[in-house]
Amino acid sequence: MKIRFCSAGRLFTALAAALLLGAACSADPPPPAAKSDANASQGLVIQFRTLAAATEGDNKVEVVVKQPDGKPVLDAQVAVTFRMPAMPSMNMPEMHSSISLESQGDGRYVGTGQLEMTGSWNVAVTVSRNGAQIGSARFALQAK
Repeated sequence: MKIRFCSAGRLFTALAAALLLGAACSADPPPPAAKSDANASQGLVIQFRTLAAATEGDNKVEVVVKQPDGKPVLDAQVAVTFRMPAMPSMNMPEMHSSISLESQGDGRYVGTGQLEMTGSWNVAVTVSRNGAQIGSARFALQAK
């Protein structure tokens, strides 16, 4: 009798853990929100966000660049590079794409970039002026 109770207890525990894991994995992600990176070494505050939930294909993105005092950086060239590391176990090479963003005024820069597939992407934002880099920041993006 004692053996059956332990087996039933373990089965119940395993089932409860599986249900909790399933509920956590199926939860809808929160709406896209601005992620910010205070880039103290280069003196800029750089914010990156997607304008809709990131998906495979075209994705509209926005970068906001400000000086530490909150004043917008108006005269910069802003580029975004999306990179997914290679997955040798799946015989997949590294994927990446880069875009230049257009100034919308008030330190806002917008453009549309391509994500080749769903999954985790690394995002690198570079801010330049007159050909010299004045700031950069890194972010993570999950495309569904």
